Amino acid sequence: MGTPNGRAMHKADEEIPFDSEINFHLSESSLVEVRGSDSGESRTVHHETLAGIVYRSIKVVIFSNKLNLLMPFGPLAILVQKLTAHLGWVFAMSLLGIMPLAERLGYATEQLAFYSGDTVGGLLNATFGNATEFIISVYALKSGMTRVVQLSLLGSILSNMLLVLGCAFLCGGIVNHKKEQVFNKATASVNSGLLLMAVMGILFPAVLHYTHTEVRVGKSELSLSRFSSCVMLVAYAAYIFFQLKSQRSLYVSVNEEEGQSGNNSNDDESPDISKWESIIWLSLLTAWISILSEYLVGAIEGASTAWEIPVAFISVILLPLVGNAAEHASAIMFAMKDKLDISLGVAIGSSTQISMFVIPFCVVIGWIMGHPMDLNFQLFETAALFLTVIVVAFMLQEGTANYFKGLMLILCYLIVAASFYVHVDSSE
Repeated sequence: MGTPNGRAMHKADEEIPFDSEINFHLSESSLVEVRGSDSGESRTVHHETLAGIVYRSIKVVIFSNKLNLLMPFGPLAILVQKLTAHLGWVFAMSLLGIMPLAERLGYATEQLAFYSGDTVGGLLNATFGNATEFIISVYALKSGMTRVVQLSLLGSILSNMLLVLGCAFLCGGIVNHKKEQVFNKATASVNSGLLLMAVMGILFPAVLHYTHTEVRVGKSELSLSRFSSCVMLVAYAAYIFFQLKSQRSLYVSVNEEEGQSGNNSNDDESPDISKWESIIWLSLLTAWISILSEYLVGAIEGASTAWEIPVAFISVILLPLVGNAAEHASAIMFAMKDKLDISLGVAIGSSTQISMFVIPFCVVIGWIMGHPMDLNFQLFETAALFLTVIVVAFMLQEGTANYFKGLMLILCYLIVAASFYVHVDSSE
């Protein structure tokens, strides 16, 4: 209080650049007020602050993760495609290049989720986490590769439900071994019901095909698939309304309830980047993923021939491993922080979204584009999906998680992966 005004203003002038880097949520108007009323001086501060925000944002998003060392493989894939005809290398480099982008997409979504609750955060994470699979599917549909679309989306569901959720339960159970992790059983039950509904929508066209009981051979199966897809889209829209509006109290997570009771231990967490930075990064990452996805899809068949690996294994196992990088990282991180409701929102919510929205939407898009796609995923693939949904539904019915449940889910995924490695797709 005894400091002269001139000295106080001079000290504030010296400290502002450092303060603006630490407290990046300060608005531009507040920075101008601190600097003074001179318009020229205020304009200089604005430019410096904007440059500092850009520099800090790039540093946090791009250079804060060792996985981002794989990012140069993306431009390398495009270069190899232009200079050579070795599609195996193009596929491998595209795969490696998309992996860190998918993980950073999940990171940006996680940052955006700080400005919403656990329910909306899990929904956002699942939605943008599925952007990679959706983009790959659209490019495959444009190329007429409907079977690749079916297999890659099926693989994404299997990967999310078994591998991603299994790793989340395993890592969360090990880190929090002194207590039993719990989650909202009501949310898990609704998601399990939606997944069983998706299995029903996929099962009947396959049964219709293999029992040869179609009214119009070659047409009834496709018509049933399109009708079921429209029903599933309506059901998913109703689920979103139910989740966010109608029965919002049902979806309050355990952590949010603890926070309302004053028992939340994670109140000191804060986002690394602002809301608008998150939105901008989401747009940039999605655009770059869409470019690489075109090269990835175009090299699938060439990679299958060069590596002597079935297209089914590449589509069901390899592609989802890349596309689910975002879900994988987010689900494990939240489980280790004992935020299991968000982990389930990411893993199971993502599977629900793919089965009830992305797959039916691809059927509708294929209908519009003139590339007929049905819900007949073939008998072997449909059986794998049905058994996976049943196993996961049993794991979730108690509302608790531990490392042993996670280990069982991971081992189940290994069985599925081995099965597809020795499986010859009947459409080939």
